[in-house]
Amino acid sequence: MMGVSMSADAGLFGFGGKSWKEEVLLHDGKKIIVERSEQLGGRPTLESRERQTLSQSITFTIPETGHHVTWEMSFRNDVPEPNSVNVMVLDIVNGTPYIGGYPAGCIAYNKWDRPNPPQILFKYEDSQWKRVALAEFPTQLIQANVIVGGPPAEGLKSFYTVEQVNKENYDIHTKEYKTILREQLPATRIKEMCEVMYPDGKGGWLGAGWFDQPTQEACLQFCTRKGITAEFCKCNILKKGE
Repeated sequence: MMGVSMSADAGLFGFGGKSWKEEVLLHDGKKIIVERSEQLGGRPTLESRERQTLSQSITFTIPETGHHVTWEMSFRNDVPEPNSVNVMVLDIVNGTPYIGGYPAGCIAYNKWDRPNPPQILFKYEDSQWKRVALAEFPTQLIQANVIVGGPPAEGLKSFYTVEQVNKENYDIHTKEYKTILREQLPATRIKEMCEVMYPDGKGGWLGAGWFDQPTQEACLQFCTRKGITAEFCKCNILKKGE
């Protein structure tokens, strides 16, 4: 899912991907240049303007050491591993890189065990990215400083200045998609944002409501009709009506 590399592709891909560079303003006022790329699939729906992101990478250099680091992330829903994180913050504190983001969609949110605040935080340590708790994430890292979700393919630039990065993020009004939160959101907000979901064992996911049948027998029959094996049949989580 994530890894380290010594280099990254540059320039614009043709059909199937896009690549660009961003000027990133760090917490201490310094700036670094990051190279970003995305591999793209088809359009999720006929009405979609953007193609689906299959994977992305971000490559940059740690100024203090000259070491090249790459962040890589898959965006496939049909794999069980936690993935699909939209990066908001990339910074370097005392020579250590950090990345903060949020799950891109409800399946990803459930894969990451429904964190609250709804964000995923990482630290680059021992030549790999490791997930860390909020308490270990530097408090000076707050606001988004990279283009959240990446720029649209239409009108894609090869390079974005700090001012242009901020302009791309200007229309993001949902706080948790632009800010590293330090307090939990209300439970009602979390419930509205994403329902509890479970893997069906076939590469798909089902909301908990599907298992909320009138009886246990009705729930088991639902699993049978859907071809859901006992390992993934969640009739034991809700026994309404029994």
